[in-house]
Amino acid sequence: MIRRASLVLVGALMGATAMSVIYSAGMPAVAAGASTYKELSIFGDVFERVRAQYVTPPQEDKLIENAINGMLTSLDPHSSYMNAKDADDMRTQTKGEFGGLGIEVTMEEELVKVITPIDDTPAARAGVLAGDFISEIDGQPVRGLKLEDAVDKMRGEINTPIKLTILRKGADKPIELTIVRDIIPVRAVKSRVEGDVGYLRVISFSEKTYDDLEKAIVNIKKEVPADKLKGYVLDLRLNPGGLLDQAINVSDAFLERGEVVSTRGRNPDETRRFNAGPGDLTDGKPVIVLINGGSASASEIVAGALQDMHRATVLGTRSFGKGSVQTMIPLGENGMLRLTTALYYTPSGKSIQGTGIQPDIKVDQPLPVELQGKVTMEGESSLPGHIKGQNETEEGSGSVAYVPPEPKDDVQLNYALDLLRGVKKDPSFPPIADKAEVTK
Repeated sequence: MIRRASLVLVGALMGATAMSVIYSAGMPAVAAGASTYKELSIFGDVFERVRAQYVTPPQEDKLIENAINGMLTSLDPHSSYMNAKDADDMRTQTKGEFGGLGIEVTMEEELVKVITPIDDTPAARAGVLAGDFISEIDGQPVRGLKLEDAVDKMRGEINTPIKLTILRKGADKPIELTIVRDIIPVRAVKSRVEGDVGYLRVISFSEKTYDDLEKAIVNIKKEVPADKLKGYVLDLRLNPGGLLDQAINVSDAFLERGEVVSTRGRNPDETRRFNAGPGDLTDGKPVIVLINGGSASASEIVAGALQDMHRATVLGTRSFGKGSVQTMIPLGENGMLRLTTALYYTPSGKSIQGTGIQPDIKVDQPLPVELQGKVTMEGESSLPGHIKGQNETEEGSGSVAYVPPEPKDDVQLNYALDLLRGVKKDPSFPPIADKAEVTK
């Protein structure tokens, strides 16, 4: 397969929500007006007064860093400044493994909110759930900390314990968990055979994803003869995102042609389009894509591409709705600037920012009694200061993000298996391939 992508999308596995990013050496800037420079002089005056007169000597580098972050977070939830250490951590995360607990988090109401625990990690084994709020880390309140600082406290030497105090909706009192840190090898794709159906779960879009997917499909073909194989389930539920080139390659694995995704910035000449090439790894077998409120960014790119190109039927509940692109601008030894510069669009020209991917077949996953009212996923549209999508409505994006640990209890998966086997019927399955939408 020809890998055409020149953009990189990074899902921060213990950082902010998954995001599309472009690495850039810099962009030409238009000179600011005189009034802007006057305002900047006010900032300089305030900084000098704080530095010289505050009751205790402040950390000057922290003052500047916080001022920069204040400016960026006033734009949207995904623009921020990373110091040298944070920038190095970002690069490390794209390799598919990192040290820590294994949770995808964001900041909400001054607390660390768990988007999802990653499979087979210390956090998942300890019982951390999507929607949990972390209020204390080793006895220190989270309120007042930046997300990056809270994440830094949760990282550390492997085999060392950390105590988290968790607030869970519906729980009578805070929950205290002691978790032992470990190296988190992120297995990009898990697969198995469900009788006569190949099951592919993409956990994250790291550097390993396409290769892992290709190996998984080869193994399924070896285990089930072509004349017996009914098709594939591509499970993108609870997938927070990852590398954009991997999202394009995963889409391409199921497509013979057509656009996968485009990104559009402030100016028309900044539009970039990425297309699939010949070669369907699944030999045209039927495909059903599973999504839920934990499917964000790169996973929405794949679901949107296969849906718009009528290659797969999307089943589940509305996805997270994270459709913005961040440009990563290196600042040398001073770290990196993460700035929202574009939105991405599905092949039919739809932006999913603040709306998410609407499944072709809506199937809710019931929650067990003990979790009812405790597991929620509000989506991009609920994030304070988010960029309002062009198609955003009061309904917004996101949905409950829960996948049962046992396949027998997985209503969405079993519905997909029944469709592939012909036990259930639906007009949306299979999609009519020759009616694939033309890029607008």
